[in-house]
Amino acid sequence: QVQVVESGGGLVEAGGSLRLSCTASGLTFDAYAMAWFRQAPGKEREGVSCIAWNGGTTYYVNSVKGRFTISRDNAKNTLYLEMNSLKPEDTAMYYCAADTEMYCSGYSFVRILKRNYWGQGTQVTVSS
Repeated sequence: QVQVVESGGGLVEAGGSLRLSCTASGLTFDAYAMAWFRQAPGKEREGVSCIAWNGGTTYYVNSVKGRFTISRDNAKNTLYLEMNSLKPEDTAMYYCAADTEMYCSGYSFVRILKRNYWGQGTQVTVSS
């Protein structure tokens, strides 16, 4: 009974910043990689970033590399996504999820999508 709760979304102007948070329960948080996904209206859900169990390894899709930073605080069972230089194309519902492995890669996204278990998400809207 893993549960995640996302927060921190909102409406911002292009070039602005937001920090998303995800609090997890029902798992040994510091034993698993964690990931952020997003889904825009009419589009498929896509992986954005993932982070290894201890925060030592991170992965980003090219569209956000250099602008977004993923981090985690295992003492608080919390995952973060710092988003800077936001663009209108970043507008989407953002979701977090736990992998079943300790380390992250593009395959982390595949495993999580196959499991298809999600929280409520948090909406990010970037205006021009």
